[in-house]
Amino acid sequence: MENTKEIIKNGFPRSFWTANLTELFERGAYYAMASFVVLYLGQLGFGDYWPSNLNGILWALVYFLPILSGTIADQYGFKKSLLVAFILLATGYFIMGYPVWFGGHTLSHTVESSMTAGTGILVPVILAIVIIGIGGSIIKPCISGTVQKTAGARATIGFGIFYMVINIGSLFGRGVSFVMRKQFDLSYIFAVSVFFSILAFFAVLFFYTDPEKEFGQADKKPRKSIFRILKDMILVLKNTRFLMFLIVSSGFFFIYSQVYNVLPLYLKKVVELDPAVDLITMANPFVIVFFQLLITKKFGKMKPINSIIVGIVIIGISMVINLIPIFMSGGVRTLTLGEFIPLGSLFIVLTVALIAFGELFTAARTYEYIGALAPKGQEGLFLGYANLPMAIGAIIGGPAGAFIFNEIMCKNAVKLDSGLLELNTFWNSMGWIILMGIGFASAFSMWVYNRWLKNNPV
Repeated sequence: MENTKEIIKNGFPRSFWTANLTELFERGAYYAMASFVVLYLGQLGFGDYWPSNLNGILWALVYFLPILSGTIADQYGFKKSLLVAFILLATGYFIMGYPVWFGGHTLSHTVESSMTAGTGILVPVILAIVIIGIGGSIIKPCISGTVQKTAGARATIGFGIFYMVINIGSLFGRGVSFVMRKQFDLSYIFAVSVFFSILAFFAVLFFYTDPEKEFGQADKKPRKSIFRILKDMILVLKNTRFLMFLIVSSGFFFIYSQVYNVLPLYLKKVVELDPAVDLITMANPFVIVFFQLLITKKFGKMKPINSIIVGIVIIGISMVINLIPIFMSGGVRTLTLGEFIPLGSLFIVLTVALIAFGELFTAARTYEYIGALAPKGQEGLFLGYANLPMAIGAIIGGPAGAFIFNEIMCKNAVKLDSGLLELNTFWNSMGWIILMGIGFASAFSMWVYNRWLKNNPV
C-alpha cells in the first residue's frame, strides 16, 4: 500500500483537488453576499448601527469558532463535517433572503438612520447570521487541514494553489452576484450563495474522501473533551507574548473589516445611489491573484515582522487617499473614466487594491511569525489561534466603523434631493484620517512589541 510520501510524490491526491474545488464554491458563496450585507440589512430597516454590528458578529463567529469546530472536525472526519457545514450554510443564506422572498418585506431604495425592522425581519436575520457563522467556521479547518495533510513536502506550493483558489472563488462569486442582483434585486445575492453552497455539498458528497482514508490510514486521533479545549485555550492565552501579538495585530484586521462596513456605507449614502460594491471590491482578489507571486519573489526574504509592519502601513495609507476626491473640483460625485464611475468610487477601488497589497505583505507572514513565537513543540496549537486577530478586528470594527461613519464622517451632513448626503468637508476628512491613524498606530505598536520581545527573550 502506498504511503503518504509516495502518493504526494506522484502528484497531489484527489482529496487535495476536491478540497480546493469545494473552497472555490464556498468562497463564491461567501463573497457573493459579503460586500452587500450592511447595505442589505440597512435597506431592510436595521438603521445606522445594527447592520455593521451584525456583520461584525458574523465575521467574528467565522474566525473564532474554528478553535472549537476544528477539534470536532478532526474527531468526526472532514467529509462528515463538511457535509454538515454546507447544509448549515445553504440554510443560513436561504434564511437571510427569506424576509424578502417569502416574508412580504421589501427593500427600501436608501439606507435610513432609524431602526424600523420588526421581529419578522430581526429573528430570521439573527438566526441566519448564527447559522452561517457556525457553518463557515467548520469549513476553514477542514479545507486548510486537507491541504496540509495532502501537500506534504510541497506545502508551500499547495497553500499557494489554495490561496489562489480562494481569490478565484471570490471573483467568481462577486461576478455572478452582480448579474443576479441587477437582473432581480439585492436579496438574490443570497440565492447565489445558496446555489454555490449546494454545489459544494455535492462536490464533497460525490468526490471528496478524507485524507486518512485515501492514504489507507485508519488511525483516529484521540477525542478532545470540551474541558481539554478550554484548557488549551487558557494555555495559549495566558502566554503574554502571544496574547500581546493577538492584540497589536488585530489593528490590521480592524481596518480590513471596514471594506465591508464603512466603504459600502460611504458609497451608498454619499457617492452614488446604486454602487457596484461587488465589482468595486473585486480589486482585492484581482490584486492578490496577479501580484502574489511578484510580492513573494521580491519581498519574501524580508523579516516577517518587517513585512507585517509594511502591510499595516499600506492599509493605513489606503484609507487616507480618500481625502483626494474630497478636495478636488466637483467632489466625490464627479464622473470620471468616460462618465462611467464617480471619482469617490474610483478612489474606493484604489483603497481596496491597496488593502490587498497590505494583505500580501501581512497575511502569510503572520503564520510564519506565530510559528516562531510559539513555544517549541506547541507550534500547531498556537497556529490554531492565528485567526483570532481577524475575529477581534471584526467584532470591534463593526460598531466602531459604524460610529466613525455615522458620528464623524456624517456630522453636519446635509441630505440632498437625490437622497445622498453632502458631507461636511472637515468631518468627512476627519473620518478618513482617524482610520489612517488607527492603521499607523497599529504599525507602531507592532514595532514597539517586537522591540519588547528582543529586550525580553524567553
